[in-house]
Amino acid sequence: MILIVVKFQVKPELADQWPAITADFTEATRAEPGNKWFDWSRSLQDPNEYVLIEAFDDDAAGPHVESGHFQQAVSSDGAMAQALVSTPKIISRQIEGEGWEEMGEMKIS
Repeated sequence: MILIVVKFQVKPELADQWPAITADFTEATRAEPGNKWFDWSRSLQDPNEYVLIEAFDDDAAGPHVESGHFQQAVSSDGAMAQALVSTPKIISRQIEGEGWEEMGEMKIS
């Protein structure tokens, strides 16, 4: 299983609307084959920051990243991109490794 954790810094005036802005992307991703978990969490310290946690079977993570709805969501003219302050940051933690990594994905055996 591959677990991907991504931080999204959202424009303050759009932070409360983020769940609605991402609704189509969320629904499409949850319906993908191999999706084990997909959920948004809002930061307790920064109400303009959302964290996405998604888990896929090993062989399904690549097709997710290459999927049409993913590409549309991250395109510069998409609603998600328009609501962001900066490029989302991928963060992860290695379970059997040395701790937190700055970028990447986590593979759980």
